[in-house]
Amino acid sequence: MAPDIIKIGKDWFTSRGWKVFPFQQEAWKAYLNGQHGLVNAPTGSGKTYSLMVPCLLEFIRDHPNFASQKNNGLQVIWITPIRALSKEIELSGKRVIEGLGLPWKVGVRSGDTSVKERAKQKEKPPELLITTPESLHLLLAQKGYPEFFKNLRAIIADEWHELMGSKRGVQVELALSRLKTISPHLKVWGISATIGNMDQALEALLGNYYHEKNYTIVRSALEKKVEVVSLLPETLEKLPWAGHLGIQLLQKVIDIVKSSTTTLIFTNTRSFAEIWYHRMLDKAPELSGLIAMHHGSISQEIRNWVEEQLHEGKLKAVVCTSSLDLGVDFRPVETVIQVGGPKGVARFLQRAGRSGHQPGATSRIYFVPTHSLELMEAAAIREAITRKIVEDRLPYIRSFDVLIQYLVTLAVSDGFYPDQIYAEIKNTFCYQSVSEDEWHWLLNFITTGGDSLQAYDEYRKVIILQGLYKVDNRMIAMRHRLSVGTIVGDSSLFVRFVSGKYLGTIEEYFISRLNPGDVFWFAGRNLELVRIKEMEAQVRKSNKKSGAVPSWQGGRMPLSSQMSEMIRVKLDEVVRGVEKDEELIFLRPLFQLQKERSHLPAKDEFLIEYFKSSEGYHVLMYPFEGRFVHEGIAALMAYRIAQIQPITFSIAMNDYGFELLSDQPIPIEEAVETNVLGTDDLLKDIQASINSTEMARRKFRDIAAISGLVFKGYPGKPVKDRHLQSSSQLFFNVFHDYEAHNLLLQQAFEEVMDFQLEEARLRRALERIAHQKIIITRPVMPTPFAFPIMVDRMREKLTSEKLEDRIKRMALQFDAD
Repeated sequence: MAPDIIKIGKDWFTSRGWKVFPFQQEAWKAYLNGQHGLVNAPTGSGKTYSLMVPCLLEFIRDHPNFASQKNNGLQVIWITPIRALSKEIELSGKRVIEGLGLPWKVGVRSGDTSVKERAKQKEKPPELLITTPESLHLLLAQKGYPEFFKNLRAIIADEWHELMGSKRGVQVELALSRLKTISPHLKVWGISATIGNMDQALEALLGNYYHEKNYTIVRSALEKKVEVVSLLPETLEKLPWAGHLGIQLLQKVIDIVKSSTTTLIFTNTRSFAEIWYHRMLDKAPELSGLIAMHHGSISQEIRNWVEEQLHEGKLKAVVCTSSLDLGVDFRPVETVIQVGGPKGVARFLQRAGRSGHQPGATSRIYFVPTHSLELMEAAAIREAITRKIVEDRLPYIRSFDVLIQYLVTLAVSDGFYPDQIYAEIKNTFCYQSVSEDEWHWLLNFITTGGDSLQAYDEYRKVIILQGLYKVDNRMIAMRHRLSVGTIVGDSSLFVRFVSGKYLGTIEEYFISRLNPGDVFWFAGRNLELVRIKEMEAQVRKSNKKSGAVPSWQGGRMPLSSQMSEMIRVKLDEVVRGVEKDEELIFLRPLFQLQKERSHLPAKDEFLIEYFKSSEGYHVLMYPFEGRFVHEGIAALMAYRIAQIQPITFSIAMNDYGFELLSDQPIPIEEAVETNVLGTDDLLKDIQASINSTEMARRKFRDIAAISGLVFKGYPGKPVKDRHLQSSSQLFFNVFHDYEAHNLLLQQAFEEVMDFQLEEARLRRALERIAHQKIIITRPVMPTPFAFPIMVDRMREKLTSEKLEDRIKRMALQFDAD
């Protein structure tokens, strides 16, 4: 490699007044030496240029007449997980292409790209194409796709840590398995934030290239300084309850917004974003026109407008969700506020990185707790940052629904020969364990519908012509192209003004509870529902101040295992009296009350509380392991206790613990004596304790949609949610009763265990508890740890006004010291 090639890149940096960081230069050299790899660098450190520049330098090196060489075919594919990033990458690409004097074109292909633009790209491919995993698979569904990809030199998977922890990452793996064959000179690179399992992330990305050992992980030495500042309320609630304290701190948040140039206010749910936006405007109407909202259900047009206003520094604040988590560079952003416990170290660091978005700058993030116990999470985050602890991202394995979709994609385009594709998919991380028997089952499924569906022609999607597997039915091909993708949400309705302006989408289950004339908050507006017509909720503006807040499924994120461990570390510091974090010092009266009424568990102790109230008999346990794990352990405890004595429970949980409530006495001491918390027969007991069949049935709905068993409808005319549900349930029941070996059915049960119940983490929690001293206390009234869990149970049954009154009464009743 000629050293002057690197100099060309350096000179361009110098011409812009920039300095090349060592990690960027290391990535340039590795790429130009023909290596694959992964770039790991903090937000705002120039990750994009660490790989964009060498892609261009390689072309300059290999083509002496590069300055006049046009229409070179597709050279580089840049995969991005979200459309909002495309614009940023496009601007960066055009800037460096122009600076280096290359006549390259940059194209963007996503769900927003017009049909006309797609046709133009097909005819004359841009040299650099920025796209999403779904759009890449749609390119593989085109006739003659090998011609389109034949000059491809590199694929860059941006934000790989985000993609890898989803089935979209599997889509990338499959596309790569095909493109490695078509494009023999292909280099594969990823860009990733820090995750705990970086080597595994690289293996998932590279597949068989990983075993060839021609790769490198380029790590930036740039340390991102993060300052965590908690907003503390004037008074401490000794009996904390979720959803209340955050709004008490509203004035402090408004003061920060007013004193900063631009602020991002992150909330964990879309519902919370809507609430905070409205409450801020109620409290500070002078901010009208200066603050905006951004979340995934708001229309693309409105989101684009918000992003442009952010870029130009015209907004004082944006209330947002994870829709603005990823690498979009909004340099005017000075301040970041996190409302509610961040639940994960990586997510918190990603959000903190939105401020101080320049190399070397300190990222300051203000933390607004929604109840007082959440202040422990701020202390835990600071500890994790000090110890350099971040979460792993688990790659999906054996996702047969995505593989079935992919095989039909190949059959829709030019067809495929099974032996060749089997060899390719065996080289991916996801499918390396697929046996020949399983492979034949998959081929049989797409050609005949498998054992259960072979009597129905519509499931005979693929035909075999002299060994070539092909789709020759135009209707099947069209419906398949419309269904490509792995993002499966609940059925949504379009929200439009009666005049026609599109605002976004809202989930069917929420809007179906409203009547015409009801008012709800959406996209920062008070809207009155006029009518539901086909798949549209038609609305008009309303002057009413109060309204229903839309809730979206999957809104609650569980505590990560790393955060759980840090919280236990911090609690242990309190027990030993060595706490130094201001949040823990502020919480001392709460901890003192917990100690007086019950016990404060040290690291080697496990606390169980048992008491009676007017509601019945309560058992509360505190593993501090996150909502999902607690859901599994609670069901397991209820099942095992019921083996000792027939008893019925209602269950509630939060991220810190769970409650079993019964109308009859609970034999808790006997249960502990008989090893109710043990790991013996764990899998069998989990399956008996939770309705794993019901959970798998719900999971199967997504699997059925991804694999093409059910069709989700045409653009603008989606199939109604209840129809999808009943169709997928029908398939589930048939497979469950008559085809137990069905791979899609088995996948549904595995996904419930791995991702919903986190069975491996649940087992580790029980193994940890087995080595702790179990302490059972009998408080005379609810403790500070118990109160928020009991409130969570009531939240399911009561409206917000009634709930607030009820909680205030409970707090008064139980607050007598």
